[in-house]
Amino acid sequence: MTLHSFRLPAIALPAIEMPSIEMPVLEMPVLALPEWRLPRLARRRLMLGLALGLATLVHAPAPARAAEAASETALRAAVTETIAPWAQDKIILSALAAANTQRESLTPAAIEGLDATWAAETKASTHPTIDAVIANPVADFLREHQHAAQGRIVEVILMDNHGLNVAATDVTSDMWQGDEAKFTETFPKGVGAMHFGEVDFDDSTGLLVVQVSLTIVDPATNQPLGAMTVGFDASSL
Repeated sequence: MTLHSFRLPAIALPAIEMPSIEMPVLEMPVLALPEWRLPRLARRRLMLGLALGLATLVHAPAPARAAEAASETALRAAVTETIAPWAQDKIILSALAAANTQRESLTPAAIEGLDATWAAETKASTHPTIDAVIANPVADFLREHQHAAQGRIVEVILMDNHGLNVAATDVTSDMWQGDEAKFTETFPKGVGAMHFGEVDFDDSTGLLVVQVSLTIVDPATNQPLGAMTVGFDASSL
């Protein structure tokens, strides 16, 4: 059988041109937000809170040390300016000397008993142990200087050589501070010892407070008599 080949003619298809589609450019309107201004004191507290939060979240040792150094510098300046002029006043030295003599024979059990009594009195209708600390001439003296500081000082606590309260501007949560850094980092370490606490929120005042504690020394003998803690409004530093 003979096979015949066939050649089909080439078919030229017409060119199809697709129309170009231009998409419109959308322009979003710029929203002008009103300027938000906080009072000066609120701004300082907000910035301090942000700084503390960042220091907690970001583990950067060098910046943390720099912030700590700046804080200590401000606190030392505050102590020099507002505390040093009266920290060794005769009324303070005499009160500490008298308390140390009166409480010389206290045992650890007796100290715990006083602390327990204090805690109970914070919830009782009568509180002779607390009143003896916050309603005496030394406490009045401390409050005078607290008021003279015009808001910079939030609280003052004076402690004997056991760490027990001798005088205070306000009621503290406990009477014995002997197991806290405010005492362990000052009196036992002698002349010139100072301790800087962390910034903390004070529920009673609504302020950010930082405590600085120092050894109280008898200038006549150069011997430590006790310790004192001063709480500063952190926004004033």
